[in-house]
Amino acid sequence: MTVQILLVEDEVKLARFIELELTCEGYQVTIANDGLTGLTTARESHPDLLILDWMLPGMSGVEICRRLRSTGVQVPIILLTAKDEVGDRVAGLDAGADDYVVKPFSVEELLARVRANLRRTQETDADILVFDDLQLNRATREVYRGDRAIELTAKEFDLLEYLLTNPRQVITRDRILETVWGYDFMGDSNIIEVYIRYLRLKLEANNEKRLIQTVRGVGYVLRD
Repeated sequence: MTVQILLVEDEVKLARFIELELTCEGYQVTIANDGLTGLTTARESHPDLLILDWMLPGMSGVEICRRLRSTGVQVPIILLTAKDEVGDRVAGLDAGADDYVVKPFSVEELLARVRANLRRTQETDADILVFDDLQLNRATREVYRGDRAIELTAKEFDLLEYLLTNPRQVITRDRILETVWGYDFMGDSNIIEVYIRYLRLKLEANNEKRLIQTVRGVGYVLRD
């Protein structure tokens, strides 16, 4: 799967140069040239890594970082900055940045930082399940739909986790019952429909599009 990188940089020539270098490395790059567009794009496109210039029109890279972190977004963030004072670097890291590169920089250094941060993310990826704008964290048992936190019961969480581990696959009711409730479950088999309804109510509370689809006579599938 191609790694998606969002680059937020207002210097057009520099942004184009970085984009070309990243593309040559096999990454897919989206560019935003101001802070507000960058923040909106980050929230909507769910990139695998962000590269943010510190000084941006409308909203600084540090403020973008702070706002994303405040809503639970854990994507790796690298700050590009001309500020080389220790206090400035600390401020960037305190805002939630994972790394920083001081301008002027060599493209080899930037690429190395990108690879290092992606490696760290991949090491913990097993705990994060993402589909469309839905994100589930196995370690913290937190669930987000976009920026909205969703409170689930233990069984709702288990059911959603199972669907997220098998995206776009039609899962039979029997498989769901065996996996989520256990082979020895002796209760009403309609329990699945009840919990699917609970999940839909919570996942679609703000009129979001439906992700859990019913396949009549078979079971359920997570797809957009």
